[in-house]
Amino acid sequence: MIRDFALPDLGEGLTESEIVAWRVAVGDRVELNQIIADVETAKAVVELPSPFTGVVTALHAAEGETIDVGAPLFSCETGDGPVSVADEPDAAGREPAAAAAATTATSSSEATPVTDAAPGPNLVGYGARDEGGPKRRTRRSASLVDELVPSIPAGGEVAPSPETAPAPAGVPSADGHGTRERPAERPRSTPPVRKLARDLGVDLEAVTGTGERGLITRDDVELAASAQPLAAAEPTVTTRRVAGPPAAGETRIPIKGVRKHTAAAMVRSAFTAPHVTEFLTIDVTGTMELLRGIRDDRAFAGHKVTPLAVVAKALCIAARRTPEVNARWDDDAQEIVQFGGVNLGIAAATERGLVVPNVKGAERLTLIELADAITALAETARAGRTTPADLSGGTISITNIGVFGIDAGTPILNPGEAAILAMGAVRRQPWEHRGEIALREIMTLSLSFDHRLVDGAQGSRFLADIGAILREPGVALTMA
Repeated sequence: MIRDFALPDLGEGLTESEIVAWRVAVGDRVELNQIIADVETAKAVVELPSPFTGVVTALHAAEGETIDVGAPLFSCETGDGPVSVADEPDAAGREPAAAAAATTATSSSEATPVTDAAPGPNLVGYGARDEGGPKRRTRRSASLVDELVPSIPAGGEVAPSPETAPAPAGVPSADGHGTRERPAERPRSTPPVRKLARDLGVDLEAVTGTGERGLITRDDVELAASAQPLAAAEPTVTTRRVAGPPAAGETRIPIKGVRKHTAAAMVRSAFTAPHVTEFLTIDVTGTMELLRGIRDDRAFAGHKVTPLAVVAKALCIAARRTPEVNARWDDDAQEIVQFGGVNLGIAAATERGLVVPNVKGAERLTLIELADAITALAETARAGRTTPADLSGGTISITNIGVFGIDAGTPILNPGEAAILAMGAVRRQPWEHRGEIALREIMTLSLSFDHRLVDGAQGSRFLADIGAILREPGVALTMA
């Protein structure tokens, strides 16, 4: 029997992925959980394992092509018998009982392709299945658009969706035949796209979908949102422009993968959170002397303790004293949610764009443990192997612009976070020290925060605490 493996949701409602590299070819035999392809989501490059054993009969996408979640990725001849009708979900999408699946057989003599969908949004949840549990099978689907089409149960009648169901009996229609006319359908989109539209204040009724069969995609919503501030000057554009051939000397780079996600996140943050940025220039000679002492101590050999690690530790201490900066704005509930711990995001520049993996529970780590965790995150990010789990759940972030020789900036918040700290370059320059002018090591800190959650006093106190620790690391011992 030929089985189709559908591209699973690799986490947090991601709707598409790009095929980076195939690990198999048509005619190859694959084993259960063998890696078949590397795919790039909007957040990371992920290895996909095969959910079954067999021989590859078709690859449904080429390297570099982007496909929707739910679309067939590859087909495999498994050698199994025909699919049981009992394995099909019913009209309501419910799974059949295991006993019924074991006793019902199909009379068809021809193998029918089926699509194995991924159970759950976790990274490896689409691998080997539990032998004792029921197996999910869904009809082959070209894209997520099919989720919007009513299911067809065994009796052959189309199950009405909530949006197209007929009116209750006895409600007259305009033509007097006892039923009213079907209400207008809402714009076709998926739940994550509808939520994004709500977050960005975009009216889906005014958006033209460019996806398959008129589906409104994330790109359509983000394009409409970015055009809204310019509405007074020019009409809102809701469809993609078809690019012509490049002009002389012009290079066109497709916007996709990590860079596409970053651009959308920055637009969303810039237009939803009122940013305030404060600056503090401090003498960090004490911190640099501490780092030189650690590097010279054999007890810390093999640990890469950098100024970033000290800033990260200082941030965790300061966040405990000003918890308002470690929070998020819940617009739906109209509540401010303060996090119980610090999942510290570290911005990392990679060949595929900017990613911000985070150290979970950073406030519980010692300086050395935090330095090791940051080093591991950076190495994984540069290798393009950051997982969606590492990129999810951040509560506050640091960006080290000093490595590029930059002194200060106005960083944009990661969506869902209340603050981000930019650390500038450390420079030796004249500075007042103990009543005299001396050459000292100086750094500028730039703190951007969401003024809905953090007021000026709280942001200033938080930044001052970080500065105090970097100026004299021993001060951390006096902070509760």
